[in-house]
Amino acid sequence: MKPVAGVAINLLGLPRAELEAFVAERLGAKPFRARQLMKWIYRRGVADFALMSDLAKDFRTALEGVATLRVPQIMTRQMSSDGTVKWLLAMDEVQGIETVYIPEPDRGTLCISSQVGCAMDCSFCATAQQGFNRNLSVAEIVGQVWLAHRELAAAGRKITNIVFMGMGEPLANYRNVLPAMRIFLDDMGYDLSRRRVTLSTSGLVPQIYRLAEDCNVALAVSLHAPNDALRDELVPINRKHPIAELLTACWHYLDQQNGRSITFEYVMLDGVNDHPEHARQLGRLLRGRAAKLNLIPFNPFPGSAYRRSPAAAILRFRDLVNEAGVIATIRKTRGDDIDAACGQLAGRVRDRTLVRLGDRLQSPASRGVAALR
Repeated sequence: MKPVAGVAINLLGLPRAELEAFVAERLGAKPFRARQLMKWIYRRGVADFALMSDLAKDFRTALEGVATLRVPQIMTRQMSSDGTVKWLLAMDEVQGIETVYIPEPDRGTLCISSQVGCAMDCSFCATAQQGFNRNLSVAEIVGQVWLAHRELAAAGRKITNIVFMGMGEPLANYRNVLPAMRIFLDDMGYDLSRRRVTLSTSGLVPQIYRLAEDCNVALAVSLHAPNDALRDELVPINRKHPIAELLTACWHYLDQQNGRSITFEYVMLDGVNDHPEHARQLGRLLRGRAAKLNLIPFNPFPGSAYRRSPAAAILRFRDLVNEAGVIATIRKTRGDDIDAACGQLAGRVRDRTLVRLGDRLQSPASRGVAALR
């Protein structure tokens, strides 16, 4: 972190070591001041330095001159009939991302985004169809949790689990997702256990190896097919990192880190990947490993050509996988009446790829070429 003269630093999203360095270098304060700040910001959800009563007055005054606490702004808020809450958050004047809270009797799960849009191009996902604009900053990632914590506290609800299953591929934004996860785990931050922070990836193999060295959290992998031919179509990153390579990285992660199990996510698409033979292939693929299979009924979105597998087909698929010795469960669909279910998040994305193409088409050179044609 290199502060720019005259620019207020956003303290939201600074991991403890960076915050300690900031208060020491910019304010000449001891490390315990950083720990006090973290408690006010994350535990108590306070964004006004003046209200941080156990900080010395001169320290608060100095903070106001060099630092700020900026959080994303809520554009819309929707409540599902099942209690699921979805927020559309403004990232700037154009972009918007979605964050979802799923209440259950024994937990409250917050599904957060890591990018504006997604470049992975999975054909069954609404986010992917929006295109990709940019990575979220650490402050924008952590800010989703900060806002949800403030909103939910008023209703007496808590966040017990955080999952990177919103918009974007978290491992494609590794440099910002990693410090955000450290704040979620820090006992001065949100103090969540490692099994209550889940990173879901479509399979960026080099980053899985990096994660194995850097941070111990629960890992979920978007598999969606039991063989390379089908996964190439559904999850294009498979063409670069095929299933065997991906699974090797997953087992390495288990050996290096949590040692419990990896959850493999599998969206159920009618007539595409839900045949009995697909279930048997999955059984052979995962049998004998610390793996769980989470079957996700497909959630439709405008323009999609896919249909959800019938309930009977999903149950039969689960039973066949279980018979092979692999634990398989069916995810309960939540928030689909407000388009907050798995695969439905779309936000508001200005696709940079299309913008760049449009800019090229509008350039004088391209107009000249067009005229010659």
